[in-house]
Amino acid sequence: IVTAYNDMLSAHQPYGRYPEQMKLFAREVGATAQVAGGVPAMCDGVTQGFDGMELSLFSRDVIALSTGVALSHAMFDGMALLGICDKIVPGLVIGALRFGHLPAIFVPSGPMPTGISNKEKQKVRQLYAEGKVGREELLASESASYHSPGTCTFYGTANSNQMMMEMMGLHMPNAAFVPPNTPLRTALTRSATHRLAAMTRKGEDYRPMAKVVDEKAIVNAIAGLLATGGSTNHAIHLPAMARAGGILIDWQDFDELSGVVPLITRAYPNGSGDVNHFHAAGGMAWVIRELLDSGLAHRDILTVAEGGMSAYADEPVMVDGELGWTPAPAVSGDDTMLRPVSNPFLPDGGMRLVDGNLGRGTFKTSAVDAERWTIEAPCRVFDDQEGVAKAFKAGELDKDVIVVVRFQGPRANGMPELHKLTPPLGVLQDRGHKVALVTDGRMSGASGKVPAAIHVTPEAFAGGPLAYLRDGDIVRLSAEDGTISTTADLSGREPAP
Repeated sequence: IVTAYNDMLSAHQPYGRYPEQMKLFAREVGATAQVAGGVPAMCDGVTQGFDGMELSLFSRDVIALSTGVALSHAMFDGMALLGICDKIVPGLVIGALRFGHLPAIFVPSGPMPTGISNKEKQKVRQLYAEGKVGREELLASESASYHSPGTCTFYGTANSNQMMMEMMGLHMPNAAFVPPNTPLRTALTRSATHRLAAMTRKGEDYRPMAKVVDEKAIVNAIAGLLATGGSTNHAIHLPAMARAGGILIDWQDFDELSGVVPLITRAYPNGSGDVNHFHAAGGMAWVIRELLDSGLAHRDILTVAEGGMSAYADEPVMVDGELGWTPAPAVSGDDTMLRPVSNPFLPDGGMRLVDGNLGRGTFKTSAVDAERWTIEAPCRVFDDQEGVAKAFKAGELDKDVIVVVRFQGPRANGMPELHKLTPPLGVLQDRGHKVALVTDGRMSGASGKVPAAIHVTPEAFAGGPLAYLRDGDIVRLSAEDGTISTTADLSGREPAP
């Protein structure tokens, strides 16, 4: 067992009981289980806007290394990987693939119950950004949103991780969004433990991780990400995960698949409901069946479950105290959240590649109204997000504007998320202004609404074009034609220091 347990973060708090449970479950099938090591698990939501955020992306590599250290004792027959959130699952995958001769299974903890609506939460955050409510009102709203053990319920990077583990066949079927501390959750953990024992060389069905995580599994992960409007952070994580398995993918692959995989899911920030509503409407079993039946996901991959990807079109249920699976519902339980491939929300996936004389970046279309996919406006250039906040409070951004936040790439300061910019930029958009963000940094998987070109490369610190932009330069950003450009002549300029 390699665990990301801590009791500071709600998503990982349930893991405190898992090792003892899994040791008992292993004994039931003549196996033993040990905790080989722990990995750090930090929360981007807690560190937003603080110095700790600059450690965020680096933590993925620390997690991968910690996983490798835990497994380096070379005395194990299989890997049970306990992790949920943003960098934790990618780091666990990267580290575990160094031991790809061993079977591996990911064991999730599930989402917390739904608190206040996402619409209300977003409203309070924007009012706070405008100075119309105080810190106490903001804290009350956040406490009502994040209130008990389990994963945050919006469809951000953590829950996109869980979707990908389903699409890659590394979970027990549809284990992702079952709430913690329930009989079904415990039964799935027991089933995962038994299944891992069966997949070892000493079991009856040896399935090494290196055979599960192949090219088709990676394509399935991308297809699931696009079909569900998942987190843009996986434009960074998935290539790293694939490379650990000897597979090369890049943003062009995401863009090409986005042209054929439709958006069939709307969960906040791409819709109004959260992952609990998504699960109740049909969830991953419904999505996987739609993608398989439409030829948009590979059925013939090796998975930790017997039966390949077809098994993931079934939902887990408890019948007379025993775990079983039943087919996904024939129709969506909520067509504002889940639609069939034949009638999607958008004909193509939720992510686009943008390219031009300002570099190359990604644009998450699934959360942005189509009429906002193209914007041309003077830019305002900042070298940190604190400058944006000050300019907003001073009323300097109350106009059509493209906000450029540079020197936020991996070489500059670790590529922090800039999700703290979402409320003020959302306020400007609600006032009727045309607003967009361009940055060589990242946005949270929770970000939406405001058009944004993120991960722009080459980054400003490496001498990329963003380093040459000046206030007032006209910038055009378009997801429709996949471009990001300026009309300014940058050739005679010196880069910003």
